[in-house]
Amino acid sequence: MKGISYRRYGGPEVLEYGELRDPKVGPDQVLVKVRAAAVNPVDWKCREGYLDPLLDAVFPVVPGWDVSGVVVRPGAAVTEFAAGDEVIGYVREDFLSRGTFAEYVAAPVRTLARKPSGLSFEEAAGLPLAGLTASQVLVKALEVKQGETVLVHAAAGGVGSLAVQIAVHLGARVIGTAGERNHDHVRALGGEPVAYGDGLAERVRALAPEGVEAVFDTVGGDTLKTSANLLAPEGRLASIADPEVVAYGGRYCFVRPDAEDLRHLAHLADQGVVTVHVQQTFPLARAADAHRLSQEGHTRGKIVVTVDGESGEGETGEGAA
Repeated sequence: MKGISYRRYGGPEVLEYGELRDPKVGPDQVLVKVRAAAVNPVDWKCREGYLDPLLDAVFPVVPGWDVSGVVVRPGAAVTEFAAGDEVIGYVREDFLSRGTFAEYVAAPVRTLARKPSGLSFEEAAGLPLAGLTASQVLVKALEVKQGETVLVHAAAGGVGSLAVQIAVHLGARVIGTAGERNHDHVRALGGEPVAYGDGLAERVRALAPEGVEAVFDTVGGDTLKTSANLLAPEGRLASIADPEVVAYGGRYCFVRPDAEDLRHLAHLADQGVVTVHVQQTFPLARAADAHRLSQEGHTRGKIVVTVDGESGEGETGEGAA
């Protein structure tokens, strides 16, 4: 099969497009014909070796954890899916090697859910990692309740835009930081936008004089420090960007694959509660350009790699052991 891989840590230039070994399909896995795979900041951080202290890399590494596609063949123990089912997945294993930037991926069934029918494959590919991150932080870490005020940083980004929508669905009032060009987008999602930069604390205080009940930090550093000072009494703080959040009494969160959470997220998408904005798509062979755009850090919504499939489903599907 065709795919993207890297044989050493480094910049986007280490990404190679070419032939890869067809995936083997274990008893608890599903062979998925990839239609689209979203790019997330963690992808280039893995590629550059930043997660090496946490995850072993078995080179060559195929990057990518998000996927949308069609089931070719379920493993021997899988009863949840059948050939032809459209699925989405946050396909993260406990090591780096078998990612989603390829024509096929053998995905553990615990990482998959049925694709929301109302989303395109490109939109659906942007839902799992970002949506699960938003949902798990808001519901499990911050325990956001109806009537509370939540501050979401980078509210126009991949995680932030979904966090705004989910928090609004939970009945919260949402204040979202964003560049001024994205303020209308944040409003459309249901949030109240505030600009980044000097004076952020004062702008948030003007909207929430008593402080906010919860802060969802996606930036870290000085933004995290400012956020801690904006909390109301008994307010909660969580970060996906900076482990120093623990020093402020908050929680550091790393999203985990969870089929039940993903099914609930897909249900919200089917109901129209959450939508995914795709900023730009790239063909698989241009995955390096997609990584470069992600690293610039100014994305509205998601960057997605599309996979047309140069080899036939039957050839790879039947050949996988």
